[in-house]
This record gives sequence, structure tokens and C-alpha cells, in this order.
Amino acid sequence: MKLWRKHQMVHQVTDAQPSLSEDIGKRERNYFIKMGIRLVCLILAFTVPAPLPVKLLLFAGAIFLPYVAVIGANAPRRETSSTPDVAETGQNEIPLHRREIGS
Repeated sequence: MKLWRKHQMVHQVTDAQPSLSEDIGKRERNYFIKMGIRLVCLILAFTVPAPLPVKLLLFAGAIFLPYVAVIGANAPRRETSSTPDVAETGQNEIPLHRREIGS
């Protein structure tokens, strides 16, 4: 029985970020999907006999989707998990600069 501790400290690793390879893979998939949509817009803009507003919309997609795709691919990694409120759980939180697991 541990009398010297008031409460047990519980460390959770559920707030760990995805690995770098998973993050890069997700960014690559999103980039290729957006560029595929851009290619479809470009092909349809030249081949489909459509009214001018539709063609302008397709050309706009072909022009602006590369910018959106590159910005999305180069965006910084996001914190995907939400950390529980420490005051509500009664647990001590590991400081953000010390979130590695020690031996």
C-alpha cells in the first residue's frame, strides 16, 4: 500500500500524433485526389459542349485547385486529438515539451 501518494498519476498516450509516414501518406493522397479533380476539370472544360458559365467554372477549378492542393500538402501537422480537461479528470498533465515516454 502506497501511503506516500495522495493519488495515482496516470499517463495516457492517446494524444500521440500519427507517425510522420502516416501523415505524409495522407497528404500525398489528398494532393493526388485534388490534382485528379483538376485534370478532370481541365479535360471537361475543353471537350464538353457546355454553356460559358459552366466552362468558366471548370477552368476556375483547373486554375485554382493546384494552389489549394499545394497549400494543403504543405500545411503544418495538426493536433488531431483533444486533451481532456485536467481539472475534471483529477490527473496531472505532462507538459507539452515533455510528452515523450521515458525509461
